[in-house]
Amino acid sequence: MNWTSWLLWGFASTVVLTSILAGSQGIGMTRMNIPYLLGTIFTPDRDRAKFIGIFLHFLNGWIFSLIYVATFHALGRSTWWFGGLIGLVQAIFVLAVALPALPALHPRIANEQYGPTVARQLEPPGFLGLHYGIRTPISVVVAHVIFGAILGAFYSIK
Repeated sequence: MNWTSWLLWGFASTVVLTSILAGSQGIGMTRMNIPYLLGTIFTPDRDRAKFIGIFLHFLNGWIFSLIYVATFHALGRSTWWFGGLIGLVQAIFVLAVALPALPALHPRIANEQYGPTVARQLEPPGFLGLHYGIRTPISVVVAHVIFGAILGAFYSIK
């Protein structure tokens, strides 16, 4: 494994992914803020949650980029389209499985069946993250495909 290439391109692709997701929230395409959701797992303080969440999101990006890199090595190929394909698979998993399961793991996200409580005031993402806007799946897919394409295009297997 090329550790230097992984560190550089794992970080760069995570910066782009996070920027696309933040930008899509900023322009009103979605109401989802993944760093905020991650941070509120650990603290109810909204400002602190955003800071903690950004750190956790970057850490997650680097960890997931290791899975991409391992896949590149296992198959002996690292191309933009193959990385984008892996990103598409990851986005589908995030939208169809991870986001709907979040209320079961997150202490502050309301359950879809029971609604909000005093402790669980955050809106659940729902299937495909649709509770955060009809265009949420588009931003998640685009961000993850670009994440994978950057890794695939620039990571050096050698």
